[in-house]
Amino acid sequence: MNKILRRILTILPAVLLQLLWLAVLFSWLAPWAAPISFALSVLAFLLVLYIITKQDEGAYKIIWLLLVLTVPLPGAMLYLVFGNKRTTRPLRKKLEAARPLPDWPDESAPLYEELTAADQRAAQTFRTVQNATGFPLRPNRSATYYPLGDDMFPVMLEELEKAEKFIFAEYFILEDGLMWDSMVDIMARKAAQGVDVRVLYDDLGSIGTYSWKNAEALAKKGIRIAPFNPLVFIKGTLNCRDHRKMLIIDGKVAFSGGVNLADEYINHIERFGHWKDIGFRLTGEAVGNYTRMFAAFWNAFAHTDPVPDEALTPPAAPGPDEPRDGLVLSYYDSPLEDYAVSNELFIDLLSQAKRYAWFYTPYLMPGDALLGAFVRAARRGVDVRIIMPGIPDKKLVYRMGRSFYPVLLQAGVKIYEYTPGFVHAKASVVDDELCTVGTVNLDYRSLFLHFENNSLFYKASLLRDLKADYLAAQAKCRERTMDNIDKGFWHWLTDGVLRIFAPLC
Repeated sequence: MNKILRRILTILPAVLLQLLWLAVLFSWLAPWAAPISFALSVLAFLLVLYIITKQDEGAYKIIWLLLVLTVPLPGAMLYLVFGNKRTTRPLRKKLEAARPLPDWPDESAPLYEELTAADQRAAQTFRTVQNATGFPLRPNRSATYYPLGDDMFPVMLEELEKAEKFIFAEYFILEDGLMWDSMVDIMARKAAQGVDVRVLYDDLGSIGTYSWKNAEALAKKGIRIAPFNPLVFIKGTLNCRDHRKMLIIDGKVAFSGGVNLADEYINHIERFGHWKDIGFRLTGEAVGNYTRMFAAFWNAFAHTDPVPDEALTPPAAPGPDEPRDGLVLSYYDSPLEDYAVSNELFIDLLSQAKRYAWFYTPYLMPGDALLGAFVRAARRGVDVRIIMPGIPDKKLVYRMGRSFYPVLLQAGVKIYEYTPGFVHAKASVVDDELCTVGTVNLDYRSLFLHFENNSLFYKASLLRDLKADYLAAQAKCRERTMDNIDKGFWHWLTDGVLRIFAPLC
């Protein structure tokens, strides 16, 4: 809380200057109120037409239409600042102006030939993701699944100790404590030995846990650190956060999943009961996708030395007899693009599921298209399940998620709530063939507004471990049915209002 108050006091002068400028502008325009009002009404009408005809999520359109039609001037200003993707241009320009990454040959063609022969539908899914993101399909040499952050943390420390060339870390939340301090101790020691250590964190995501003062102290230890899209004054790009989570060591090992670098993620401290999160450790040439994800963001947003090309050199090609554990495609989502990759991927997975499709998510606020995909899959007999938290971290957001229960339950989707505590895992598993593990929640903000990273696996042993963990977690859940959810007029009315605002949360 003290960190948040200090930040508010820091940015308050800039915000007050913005408000003062608006007040002066409105005062200067006051004598022409009538013609301005007419002109604004015309512009509001045109803006409404623009929103209606724009290709966007239907639920998101509704909230902005209601806002603009109810309070035209403030609604239009809010939409132009926060609701229109044109406000993300500064972020796009930084990415485009960043030092380009060296070419990495795409050697996925033989993999696609093999996959198409085995499963043409799955090959189409992978090809769609690759075409949309530019990240190639890779052979999966080794992927280790961790059902808890508690399990993954000691392995992360072991791998950090082995670092010889570089350590790249990118997370939504950093917070001093056992987890982060233990990692920093190793990073500082490695930096003193000449290892290139870089940390990228989301400024707004860590606003209550990690200050600029903390970052300065880290820099004094020889660790390069940079905040993503820092909160300095109110701007449209504040809506787009870096929700990605990755740790890459020497280009040989990568960790990802839902785990941030704070003690509740390893259950060292208790917040909202037992913290159920998941992650994985990846090795082999598939790690290169994560290295390039980090380098692209560091070069664009860190304002310091770009990642050297040596860190992005492709590893030596493995021999033909090198063991392989299925396939993997790791990518990141971008709110700068019109195509919402993970949202479309989940719709695709639900559409091709034959037997089952199970999902972990801490937040449930899908758009109309994804909600429809869940409903259609369940109605045609697919075993569709969703595990949600039993103890929420954000009560209002949790209540919004529950507003989606009735339509899902009526279609046959099974919903479970994890009674020991909070579920922060983000994953899906389909038909013993495909699974995803990453940072993507099933809510509008994660699917459309944040930068996220995700990994799509095909017939990897990780899938078996994820499925077993899902069933073990489900055994600790209570099932929600139409008989044990809140019903009645007032709940219907509350759910309806919350559903309107769900895209903004």
